Amino acid sequence: MTPGRSETLLAGKSALITGASAGIGAAAARVFCREGASVTLVARREHELAQLTKELQAAGHRAQYVVADVRRSEDMARAVDAAVRAYGRLDAAFNNAGVGTTPKPLHLLDEDAYDQVMDTNVRGVWNAMRHEIPAMLTAGGGAIVNNSSTAGLVATPVSASYIASKHAVLGLTKAAACEYAPQGIRVNAIAPGSTRSEMIGAWLRENPEMEEVLLRSAPLPRIAAPDEIAESAAWLCSDRASFVVGATVAVDGGWTTR
Repeated sequence: MTPGRSETLLAGKSALITGASAGIGAAAARVFCREGASVTLVARREHELAQLTKELQAAGHRAQYVVADVRRSEDMARAVDAAVRAYGRLDAAFNNAGVGTTPKPLHLLDEDAYDQVMDTNVRGVWNAMRHEIPAMLTAGGGAIVNNSSTAGLVATPVSASYIASKHAVLGLTKAAACEYAPQGIRVNAIAPGSTRSEMIGAWLRENPEMEEVLLRSAPLPRIAAPDEIAESAAWLCSDRASFVVGATVAVDGGWTTR
């Protein structure tokens, strides 16, 4: 171990995780706690949040939850305030909440479906950051990781709104990184590939033939476990990523190298 470096990535840090009720967000809650963070878990589904918080507390971790919708500015203000009140500060945030869309050609997309994806995936990240950043400025710095997707790096057919939203997440990430790095806040993004989350699980149940397609399409021919994605977010939130700013880390088994 390097002298002066904690054995755990996030020892003593207060971290907020959105979309924390399942999938990558729930995995991140467990990974962040294992790495020493005190966590504030944010999502819309209270039952799942309560169960996960109880699990983490029973294991000796500091955890709380806030039922909130990332699309609502007042909800994210309340979530950040809860983190600061409970733990004294906010040091790290993983803005993970997002939704997918039913595959459909662009000209057949209806406005409601488009708005739902953009409101959650883009407005939700913006709402989160605009409340997290002031708290981190007060604390003297911090780290934010926004969850994009390989769909934020490349395009595929019949997913225009999702692809647009995930590209926009990377734009927000870069803009915030430029603005706040001089003030001690590092902002980065991850771009997960296919992961065994609720979103991918539902899609594969509807399109079981696509699993084989996914397995053939990357140098590492398997679907990621949620904790593999969460590990990358934890590292980017830690001081060990101290010179990483405005980056997008593809966590995709090499899919985007094709």
